[in-house]
Amino acid sequence: MAGGPTLANEIARAMRDSPLYVTIPAVMMTIILAIFILDQLSHGPLKGRRSPPVISVAPVWGGMVAFLAGPMRLMREAMPKYGEVFTVPVFHKRITFLIGPKVSEHFFKAKDTEMSQKEVYEFNVPTFGKGVVFDVDHTTRAEQFRFFADSLKSNRLRMYVGMMVKEAEDFFAKWGDEGEVNLLDELSELIVLTASRCLLGREIRETLYSEVTELVHDLDKGMVPLSVFFPYAPIEAHRKRDKARKKLAQIFDKVIQARRESGASEPDVLQTFIDARYKNGSKLSNDQVLGMLIAVLFAGQHTSSITSTWTGLLSIANKERVFPALEEEQRKIIKAHGNELDFDILAKMDELHFAVKEALRMHPPLIMLLRYAQSAFEVETTEGKKYTVPKGHIVATSPAFAHRLDSVYSEPDTYKPGRFREPNAEDKAAFASFIGFGGGRHGCMGETFAYMQIKTIWSILIRNFEFDMVGDLPEPDYEGMVVGPKHAGCRIKYKRRAKPLGK
Repeated sequence: MAGGPTLANEIARAMRDSPLYVTIPAVMMTIILAIFILDQLSHGPLKGRRSPPVISVAPVWGGMVAFLAGPMRLMREAMPKYGEVFTVPVFHKRITFLIGPKVSEHFFKAKDTEMSQKEVYEFNVPTFGKGVVFDVDHTTRAEQFRFFADSLKSNRLRMYVGMMVKEAEDFFAKWGDEGEVNLLDELSELIVLTASRCLLGREIRETLYSEVTELVHDLDKGMVPLSVFFPYAPIEAHRKRDKARKKLAQIFDKVIQARRESGASEPDVLQTFIDARYKNGSKLSNDQVLGMLIAVLFAGQHTSSITSTWTGLLSIANKERVFPALEEEQRKIIKAHGNELDFDILAKMDELHFAVKEALRMHPPLIMLLRYAQSAFEVETTEGKKYTVPKGHIVATSPAFAHRLDSVYSEPDTYKPGRFREPNAEDKAAFASFIGFGGGRHGCMGETFAYMQIKTIWSILIRNFEFDMVGDLPEPDYEGMVVGPKHAGCRIKYKRRAKPLGK
């Protein structure tokens, strides 16, 4: 989660939209105070154990104000004072931060029944739908994750790469011989095209693309900071979200039913979910197939467009130092394989892989990862301090903050793709040093798909264009739920090569 409109403003807006506007403030304040008092009584010290230090904030609202002022700011201010482990009271909840590889091990190694996603991500249910992902028990969700995994097996990825290449080549063929573009806008559009082809299916890409894209946009805009705490609040963003979800269900019901009745089979993620079966032989309903698709789309669309944009911006901004290795790698690949691009060829592009990974280290789109502690657990800091995190705490770790620790990475604020080269790769020094795709039991299943997609885009761009920045590198935009570069700073100049690399 990132900063954005204050909770107070969002609540006020929701109240104004409600017919109960006159009575809600007093009722809410009474409820909040009651919860706060009960919560204080229920969070006593654990017998014989040392709980993490609680940061000093004003009662009731203080933790929320500190949290919404920006998690990055909160961590920068709290860590020097409280160390790698500390707790922030937010209303009746407790959020315990684990900063750095050593104290984050349990976060990534624990089973979902011990460190659960469901309780902290239930705000996604109105968007994804009922009966999928965060609206099911642990056993059912594990089976649904198996469906995700089936859609991302290597034989499937091989088919997807061909679709990615076609979409990217067609897209960049429309660029002129030279010009200026907003890289974030361009790559976001391309990622949506690719997602429509690989995930949502041929029917959507070829005949329903514009309508579905607008509806997905309304779904996306329906997830605002207030949604995390009040996902059903009667605000305009939520009303548009619900309307878009209903319309998407109608569209996909027709597409899915047509495939079921005809027996047609397409090489896309939609087909994987249509064919999926639980261990008891039952299948997903049409609406649940859509819910799974939306979950995949939301997991990958913004993160891929943001990471592909940062990869380009950081490489171009450090062109003299970074681009020679990227260009030389493409020359070698072209010499060995011609202009062909497939799954195996992309897997050989180590320099480009490092460039993407370093962009993700410096600017992970998800600046915080959250879990719910189903049972108490112990952590030990690098200084040897031991704490017991109580059952019921929300546990947070931050890729954005942890990736900038100078105890983990040398010159952490410098873009250095070579830091990942063997034999002294910096991310291999300790478990959970690199958590751009999560880690351990909670690693992102879409990691390979994301790398293939971004490497496809940038191998085509590097082969055919030269680039320069327009202005300085942008700052991260912490106003969004998924954090990317500030839009205005993403402009670049491009010039089509007189001869593509390798010619």
